[in-house]
Amino acid sequence: MLQEVGDNALQNPSKPSAEPAPAARTSLQERRPRTLKHGDSFGLFDRAGDLDGLSGSPEGLFHLDTRYLSRLRVKLNGSTPVLLGSALSADNTTLTCDLTNTDATSLARGQLHLRRSKFIWNAACHERFAIRNFSDAPQKVRIDIAFGADFADLFEVRGRSRPARGATHPSQLTPDSVTLSYTGLDAATRHTALRFAPAPEKIGAHEAVYLRSLAPGEQQVFFLSIGVGEKIEASPPADRAFHTALRDTRRRERHARGRAATIETSHEVFNDALRRATADLNMLLTDKKGGPYPYAGIPWFSTAFGRDALITAWQALWFDPSIALGVLNFLAETQADHEDASNDAEPGKILHEMRDGEMARLKEVPYGRYYGSVDSTPLFVMLAGAYLDRTGDVTAMRRLWPHIEAALGWIEHSGDRDGDGFVEYQRRTPQGLVNQGWKDSGDSIFHADGALAEGPIALVEMQAYVYAAWVAASRIARAMDEHANADSYQQRADALRERFDAAFWDEELGTYVLALDGQKQPCRVRTSNAGHALFAGIAKPERARRLIGTLMNAASFSGWGIRTLAVGEARYNPMSYHNGSVWPHDNAMIAEGFARYGFEAEAARLLEGLFAAAEHLELHRLPELFCGFPRRNGGGPTPYPVACAPQAWAAVAPLSLLASCLGLGFEPELGRVRFQRPVLPNFLERVVLRNLRVQDAQLDVGLGRVQSQVGMAVLERRGDIHAMMTS
Repeated sequence: MLQEVGDNALQNPSKPSAEPAPAARTSLQERRPRTLKHGDSFGLFDRAGDLDGLSGSPEGLFHLDTRYLSRLRVKLNGSTPVLLGSALSADNTTLTCDLTNTDATSLARGQLHLRRSKFIWNAACHERFAIRNFSDAPQKVRIDIAFGADFADLFEVRGRSRPARGATHPSQLTPDSVTLSYTGLDAATRHTALRFAPAPEKIGAHEAVYLRSLAPGEQQVFFLSIGVGEKIEASPPADRAFHTALRDTRRRERHARGRAATIETSHEVFNDALRRATADLNMLLTDKKGGPYPYAGIPWFSTAFGRDALITAWQALWFDPSIALGVLNFLAETQADHEDASNDAEPGKILHEMRDGEMARLKEVPYGRYYGSVDSTPLFVMLAGAYLDRTGDVTAMRRLWPHIEAALGWIEHSGDRDGDGFVEYQRRTPQGLVNQGWKDSGDSIFHADGALAEGPIALVEMQAYVYAAWVAASRIARAMDEHANADSYQQRADALRERFDAAFWDEELGTYVLALDGQKQPCRVRTSNAGHALFAGIAKPERARRLIGTLMNAASFSGWGIRTLAVGEARYNPMSYHNGSVWPHDNAMIAEGFARYGFEAEAARLLEGLFAAAEHLELHRLPELFCGFPRRNGGGPTPYPVACAPQAWAAVAPLSLLASCLGLGFEPELGRVRFQRPVLPNFLERVVLRNLRVQDAQLDVGLGRVQSQVGMAVLERRGDIHAMMTS
């Protein structure tokens, strides 16, 4: 998650952490579930639209970290129907499943067609069932719908055992509804209300039955609405609820599409991958008081994460800056204002993860509001500066300035535990994360001999982010006419750059070391982390070519992307979570660094590799990560068994990569869009960017290959806006 993620024991069985590894039978790759989400609710369904949350399966209908429906099973004439096919709509809002009858009865197989269409809206899953008789004789049809709710906390679903649970209540029945309820140890009562329209012929505590007679060619339709939460509001009948919610869903999608820039290219499969990426991001966006906020990923991270949202917003900034403002507003609101060792909180620190399930409320896990990420705080300041660069919104900066100053205060004081000028981390609660950078597996920070590093640990990328945070703070202060502060912040950045180069550059390895341990001994291993020094701009220009060569050699670049850990290092394992796998978001950040230092062609190679991977993947969707085995002709990347998909920062990775290749930038004070040394990857001949916004003006731009160069043309201009290209 977050690729990171809030806690990664799930993905890494060797991690010595509070979170247990799930059984191998929960592999998401084997189950290939269908995912729907809206707001704080998501569903993980099998390909027929059913749920089987038993036997270690993660399937279910979830809301605020609780599984409100763990079983949903449909039978047709007493048998499990045959799956003909299922598909998510292009915008990810609707799942449609086509099924038919078996030949287990006197009726020949394939005479009845059952179509299920479902989506999630405002804490409810709405479903339409349409049954049609394609035989030449009347048919009596029975449809059984079995259901159940275990009200398991998400961390239970992930594999954590609990010494005690709350109480399940008897089902409450009416002729057209069933309500399942559970009171947890947190004293909250959670409800799952299933409403049917029309009323079924039979209804019980865990089953509803429809009995229908269908003439040849006749179709009949019925609806199911499943509302979840601690309070179930009165709602219209299930059929009316379905149509009303579907209308509202489509309105929201139209609004999201109209707000953002769009891309068209000469490669139709790449277009499809970009459409899916955009749809994934839109699905993961959750409306908060301060604006849209991208939840990290499904199923395990469908909640607010700090680092993931900050990086996602950064990479989406060029096409939808409203996401960045929503993230900044939410993280300012939840910024720590006091010390609390139980959740790693310190004044000025930015959130890592927020949970609202029973176990979090009871503090059985520390993630109700958890601050155990060392890099969210400088990334917050970085994003604020990038948002100002993109929009020129000084008003927002003035409002956020107290929170930016608090974040800088944390960097300077609590973050620098030993006063050496570097920011370190060491968890303060035994339940917290051992490692608190984006590679937060327990075995991800180590020395050349494989020995785990002891804290406090100063990560290479953390120092890079702190440098960029001081630089961003300087730009923000100058925009607000606080020139003394601006000069001071820039001086701190310059001093850090010199200290960083002296302590982290390793001439023999040709890269920056991974970290300094608690004794200030370098972790001399080749990792992708060093590429973030390019992303943040702390790397001295004379280091860039050598570092990029190290990152792009065969030990690090698999052909699909840069590995988290180079082949030959002590803990290298291409099937591990952080020690040899490939993460799309990591590659997108590194590619931005390549372009920053004038190596756009290398950025294009990363885009080519990740797109080649996407071509082989279902829905052309990049997952959280995949295994780091070398690319071979004729095959795709090896999936990581429990990688989240969709994942927010994986979704935006191809859009970010393309922007890096094009050298895309904005100058709002001049009303200008800039393309600096643009290159196109080999698989693209042309790109059209529509609805690029600067202030209230909009621009459509086309870029195309002209022999070995890239040419640009303004296709349409709406308002006072211009485009320029530099080579």
